Order: sequence, then C-alpha cells, then structure tokens
Amino acid sequence: MAYIQNIFDKNFIEYASYVIRDRAIPDIEDGLKPVQRRILHTMFAMDDGRYNKVANVVGECMKYHPHGDASIGSALVVLANKELFIDKQGNFGNLYTGDGASAPRYIECRLKSLAKRVLHNPAITQFVPSYDGRNKEPVVFPAKLPVVLVIGAEGIAVGMSTNILSHNLKEVIQAEIACLKGEEFHLYPDCPTGGLIDVSDYQDGLGKIITRAKLDTKDPKRIVITELPFGSNSERLTESIVRAAKNGKIKATSVTDFTAEKVEIEIKLQRGVYAEDMVQSLYAFTDCEQSISCNLLVIKDNMPQVMTITEVIRHHSNQLVGILQQELELERSQLNDKLHLRTLERIFIEERIYKRIEEEKTEAAVHKAVISGFEPFKAELIRPVTEEDVEHLLKIPIRRISLYDINKNRQEVVAINKRLKEVAKLLKNLVAYAISWLEETLQEVEPELAKRRTEIKKFSAVDVREVVKRDMSLRYDGKTGYLGTGITTGYEQLQVTPYDRVLFVRKSGIYTVCQAPEKIFVDTGMWWCGLADKETLSKTLFTIVYRDPATLFCSIKRCRIEQFISNRDYPLVPDGMEILYISTDKNFRFKLHYVEKPRIKIREEEFSASDYEEKGARTLGVRLSNRETERLEVLKARSRSTASKAKAESKDEKAE
Repeated sequence: MAYIQNIFDKNFIEYASYVIRDRAIPDIEDGLKPVQRRILHTMFAMDDGRYNKVANVVGECMKYHPHGDASIGSALVVLANKELFIDKQGNFGNLYTGDGASAPRYIECRLKSLAKRVLHNPAITQFVPSYDGRNKEPVVFPAKLPVVLVIGAEGIAVGMSTNILSHNLKEVIQAEIACLKGEEFHLYPDCPTGGLIDVSDYQDGLGKIITRAKLDTKDPKRIVITELPFGSNSERLTESIVRAAKNGKIKATSVTDFTAEKVEIEIKLQRGVYAEDMVQSLYAFTDCEQSISCNLLVIKDNMPQVMTITEVIRHHSNQLVGILQQELELERSQLNDKLHLRTLERIFIEERIYKRIEEEKTEAAVHKAVISGFEPFKAELIRPVTEEDVEHLLKIPIRRISLYDINKNRQEVVAINKRLKEVAKLLKNLVAYAISWLEETLQEVEPELAKRRTEIKKFSAVDVREVVKRDMSLRYDGKTGYLGTGITTGYEQLQVTPYDRVLFVRKSGIYTVCQAPEKIFVDTGMWWCGLADKETLSKTLFTIVYRDPATLFCSIKRCRIEQFISNRDYPLVPDGMEILYISTDKNFRFKLHYVEKPRIKIREEEFSASDYEEKGARTLGVRLSNRETERLEVLKARSRSTASKAKAESKDEKAE
C-alpha cells in the first residue's frame, strides 16, 4: 500500500508540475504558453513573406507539440485574433459574436514584422530538444516587450489559476519608457471589444475591475448596445437580456442582435417604459455589467509566481536592456570577425602570400606557408591567424583575386570601424539605447493596435437589491400553515423581492429569519411576519404575554430582534411556556381574566403594555400577577372623542 501511495504521490506531483509549467501558465520572459511559443517558432522557420495555410502551420508545429492538431489550431486562431504577431487572411471567427473560425485548410496566416522585431533572434535564444528528440525548440524567446500584458492570458492549472487582462500595446511601451526614465507610470486593461471599465480596485493587476457595455439611449423607446463588456460576446449578452426580460426584470418587447463587423444589439422597450429607466436594470440583471477578478500568475525562474503590473514592467525593462546588450556584443564580435577577415584578405592578396603555396606539396605545408606569410603583418591583425582563417583564404577563387578592388575593401573597413564605434557608444549608454529602441517601435505600431478601445470611467457596481422592485406577494394560508411567494390562497402579508429576508414568529413563539421563501411550513396560527432588514427590525418592538401552564401565572416581555443567524430557530419565551398574545403595538392595553375562586372578589385586571420596560431578546419576562389566569382579552383603543368625554366625566365626579 505504501508503495502504491508513493507512486501516486510522485506521479501527481509530476503531473501538477507539467500542467503548471508546460500547459496553462505563461512564462514571464516572453509572455507565451508553450503551444503559443511552438506556433511562433514554427512560423519563424516557415517564414518567406507569403501566407501559409493554417493547416500547414499546424502540421509543422506537431513536430514540437505533442498534443494533437486540434489544440494547435485553436491556439493559433486565438493568438491570431490578438492581432499582435500574426497577420491573418480568411475567416478567423468573430470576436464580437463568438463565431468560430473556418477549418484550418481554408484560412491563411503569416508573421508580422513586429513579431520578428520583438521575439526573433536565434543567435541569443536557448534551444532544447523537442519531445521526440528530432528537432530543437526554444526554451523562451528573448522578448523585448512584456507580451504577457499585451495579449493577456487565462489558464487553470492544478491548485492555481491565472487571469491576466490584455493591455494596450502603445500604453505598455510608454510605461516601459517611463520605467527606464525613472518616471511614475500607471497601466490599465484595454479590450478589443471596447466597453467601459472602472479600475478603482484594479490593485496593479491583482484586484478586480467592473466592466460595462456601452449603451446608446438617444432614442427614449429603445436601447442599443454598441460596445461589449470586457471578455463577453454578443450571443451571451443577448441571451442574458432575453432571460431577464422573460423573468420580468426588464420591460422589453424584443431583443435583436444585428452584430457583424460592429456591435449592435437593439432592445425595444414596452409602452410607458423609457430608456433611461431601464439602464440600471440592464446593468443589474444582465451581463451588461460584470465584475472580473485578476490574478497575474506567471512562470518566473521555472516557478509559478504572482506579480504586479509594475513588477512585470520593471522586469521587462531590465530584460530589454540585457537583450540589447547581448545583441550589441554579438554584433561587435561579428564585426570584429568581419574586419579581421577583410584585413587578412587584403594582406593575402596585396602581399601575394597566395604565391607561396604554389610549390608546396602537402596540406600541412600549405597551411604553414600561409601562416608564416602573415608573420611580418602581425601588428595589422586584430587577432592571431587560425586554421579556420586559412581555410577561408584558400577558398577565395582566382577570379576574385585577379579582380580584387582595394578601394572597395578600404570602404568596407571604414564602414565596419564606424559601426564598431557606434556599438561601443551604445554599450556605454544602454538605457538610452533601450528608450530609443522603444520609441522607434512605438512609431512602427499599427494605428489600430495603438488605439485604446476600452473607455476608463468611474462608476460603482449596481446593487441588484437597490434596483429590483418589491412586487412579489408573500402570502400566508392560516388553514394549511404555509407561507411563501408561491402560495395563491390565504392572505397577503407583504410585498417582497427575491433578495429580501423575512422574519416570522410561529404559534409556539419560535422566530426564524430566512430568504423570502417560495413555500415553507410555519404552522397554523402564525403571530407575525415582516422584513428582516435593519430599518424594519429597529422600529419593531415585540410585546409578548405568556402563561406558565403549571402555575397559570402570566408574564410580559418587551424586546427588539436585532441579532440572528439565517435559517436558525430562536425562542422568544422560555421553553414550555404558553403564548397568549404577541403584538408590535407599543401602547396597547389588555385585560387578564383570573380563575374564579371563593372569597376572591377581583376576577379581572387591566394592564398597559407601555408600563413595562424594553429588555433584551434573551431575557426573561416580568410577572404580571400572582393570580391564576384563565384568559387574556385585548382591549380596543378608544377614540379621541370618547376618551375626552370619559376624562370630563371623571373631573365632574371629583368635583362632586
């Protein structure tokens, strides 16, 4: 058993690690998931400037990706619809409607120049063997921009998930420039479908946003949705509106989706209902308003790590400087090699060193003759002559030697030296060079990519409880003992909403608070039912008169119910007591009729509820009398005129 448990633990850990690092979570270095990286690597290898069938790209990518053509094809479509690195041709689906793309054999794609500028440099890219060992694939691309912020990412792994919203490319570049300059910057999401967002609680990429559709309410009898909320499509949005209309949440006669190249969802309103009146209901009861939580989880240093937007920008600013330094050092090395070869060629031809090899009989002797021929010119050389240099010189054709142009060689040397000075200067000012590179990239960004589509506004999420009207009848049937909104018999207690909580007091004196029920049994003879909100309960004073069945002595208790837990039963009186009367009238009067006994003249006594103090809900009552009570009679309140007349008669009697 222990052996099986160890195998299970080991395999699960390996599986979890694989899903986290190689499937669901993007890498901070290039912002790509493995399938996206393999697609772009395949397209770099196939790139000839022309469009390729997506089916061909998928087929080639299967050399690197072990999970089949369907996952590659869908990932390519999603990546292409980001419109950042892939130029597409054909039906790649519709972001607005949610329609899928055509089959891979019908659509074509090719790389954009931005992909080559930002990602592609095989000379400084680390490669590893593919899953079958036949090919090489990049570990990560040397990305010069924080791609993860531009394209965003969603992924669910074992025990963790990521939800990174997409940001505007122009704003990302500007933020990176500000970071390199040591200036303050702020970055907020931007969605291709437009809409409105409130970023008050964005928390640098770790909080949440409230997103809304953009509504056109110029016509008072209809509402037109012109832009979609973040991450939604017209089909889902239309379904939510139709569902709300069927449930009576919004007063609409028809909902029509005309979305194609632009968003247009028309909502025609009922007679007597106007557009401005329905805006809040649309935000409250449909997907026109949504709250999206963010979690910027990425793979960094081969481990999952939660980062902020600011940390990502700073990381990529340093990464950009490092990549540019690598490229410059590589270029300097290549220029030095080129300058060395041009110098060798000039000396080899001008000084006729090639003549020395005519009489040599062996390859070793030829090599030795060439190397010894350069001995007098060591001062002119950048580095010592190697065997590879000799091989290069021996491969120069006679035709080129005879037509050798010394002026052209000198011009090349001057150009190389000039570029070497420029490279040396750039290496001393890497941050300024990185800023200039970003500014040049910003100039090359397509206008559509640079344009912000989502409008940032300040608004609060609509509380459904504030918008919904109390139009559901909560009824109580005293014969069956049922209470609820689904009951058609009995008497209406109050008007409620589905979000209201109600408090009811049973015949036994037990009270309960619950969500407005559709149908619940509360027993016959329910004493009281009302809303369980703070405002209602704070104004409601309960007066309970109860009797001890053993002694027949009566007590009174006055309290307010302010604390409770939903769906739990609470007693208003001690266990075993008999409830005679419960009222929320603060000043009612009642009469106790006592059990008749010999030599006892007082058989009844009046009391006023207002004479007794209010106490806590858990306290015991106050005994009214030490007499055995037969029954309680509630006295009717006298009218103002009757009360005045009685008062006058009382004064006359005193005067007499």
